[in-house]
Amino acid sequence: MTGWDSVRTLLNMDMQTVVVGTSGTTADDVIAVAREGARVELSAEARTALAEARSIVDALAAKPEPVYGVSTGFGALATRHISPELRAQLQRNIVRSHAAGMGPRVEREVVRALMFLRLKTVCSGYTGVRPEVAQTMAAVLNAGITPVVHEYGSLGCSGDLAPLSHCALALMGEGDAEGPDGTVRPAGELLAEHGIEPVELREKEGLALLNGTDGMLGMLIMALADLDRLYKSADITAALSLEALLGTEKVLAPELHTVRPHPGQGASAANMLAVLKGSGLTGHFQEEEAPRVQDAYSVRCAPQVAGAGRDTMAHARLVADRELASAVDNPIVLRGGTSQAEGSGGGRVESNGNFHGAPVAYVLDFLAVAAADLGSISERRTDRLLDKNRSHGLPPFLADDAGVDSGLMIAQYTQAALVSEMKRLAVPASADSIPSSAMQEDHVSMGWSAARKLRTAVGNLARIIAVELYAATRAIELRRHLTPAPASQAAIAALRAAGVEGPGPDRFLAPDLEAAEAFVRDGKLVAAVEPVTGPLA
Repeated sequence: MTGWDSVRTLLNMDMQTVVVGTSGTTADDVIAVAREGARVELSAEARTALAEARSIVDALAAKPEPVYGVSTGFGALATRHISPELRAQLQRNIVRSHAAGMGPRVEREVVRALMFLRLKTVCSGYTGVRPEVAQTMAAVLNAGITPVVHEYGSLGCSGDLAPLSHCALALMGEGDAEGPDGTVRPAGELLAEHGIEPVELREKEGLALLNGTDGMLGMLIMALADLDRLYKSADITAALSLEALLGTEKVLAPELHTVRPHPGQGASAANMLAVLKGSGLTGHFQEEEAPRVQDAYSVRCAPQVAGAGRDTMAHARLVADRELASAVDNPIVLRGGTSQAEGSGGGRVESNGNFHGAPVAYVLDFLAVAAADLGSISERRTDRLLDKNRSHGLPPFLADDAGVDSGLMIAQYTQAALVSEMKRLAVPASADSIPSSAMQEDHVSMGWSAARKLRTAVGNLARIIAVELYAATRAIELRRHLTPAPASQAAIAALRAAGVEGPGPDRFLAPDLEAAEAFVRDGKLVAAVEPVTGPLA
């Protein structure tokens, strides 16, 4: 799931501008910069805060007493006091040594998100970075230069160290970066082409550029945006499956959900009911030779499962908003009070543990669990549609000539394989910890790993929902003597217009499934039904 399949966004759209101040950054700002190529500007308030915090760091740097991050080594090496003539080298060295990532490149949108979020924290006035460094960070984003960041290297504690180090390395004119044309080249060449002077890091600045939860937070924000669309899509496909199975919509009545007032459950049931309004297929479950008293769990309990996921998302948004309001760095620059690391005007630098990624890591894992369960219930409905013993009159595997044709038999295999992987991805990363830095950093969050597997899970969920959509729309069309709901008709028409074919003899399925996935992933399913249903919750 990525908004950066090409660089057309950066090159061809009229750019909006996101102004970075000392507070007030929103999830929408992150999405705009990461996926839509929005330009970034520093507010006057941010420039003032940067200058004031820097004056405190400069005052501390001039004192003989050692101050962590200003005049000492880092982590387990913090016991060494660094003389003034070596401090610029110290800051360069921490960036170079920490840029130790390995593995595949991380997606462009993720790198832009973490760069922007680090800039947001720098501009808060709590890090002690000079205004010119922040301005260079903004210039790199605005030029469409994206440092090469690798999959492995963050333990989600002391910040997303390796990923952020690769970004800081590019600010220094070192390492590799991707230009706005998508070509990877030496970062120094790209900076020069865009008239950007590489930064010469001073006291505390190298450390301040590395020490944050920005990567995992950026991925959380983007996952929430994607999941919001997918949960609406899942409500639609659940309604289509209920319709195709001649189920009853009575279980969606609002009064049944007010007696168990989970907000997500009520919203999901309302979405399904809106899609099914006017259906000629629902309510036939008692007209068969063996009447059903009630529908199977995967149909009847769809709002309860999708609703629980929605409520999990609501909690994750709360955590994301709190993290967006945070300034994550260690040490941090504070104004006022007393400390052994006191600077001018009562300002001081204090060590802290706010870089620990536990709050973000937990919700990333929670979301992976919820997404796996949503995928699981979707697959169960698909299997029911394909099984002639449970589909209430539909042909085996929705085949045109069963036996000669296999229909959607193997499409369900693919969906089942995706669900199985989703379950593996639901194993929490945040329950793991591995000591590092000579036992100084002896408990870590693994939040970056939680975010990476959630991105994979979100992509798989889109594919799972797409297979259910493919099966449910075909099944509805096979109920030729009954009239589907207007919203269902709109969904089917839009899907067919997108090049996804309906019932018929066997054909090469992969292109249809890929087109259905794009239809779901890009929000076209939701867009197709909302003109009929009104906005879905």
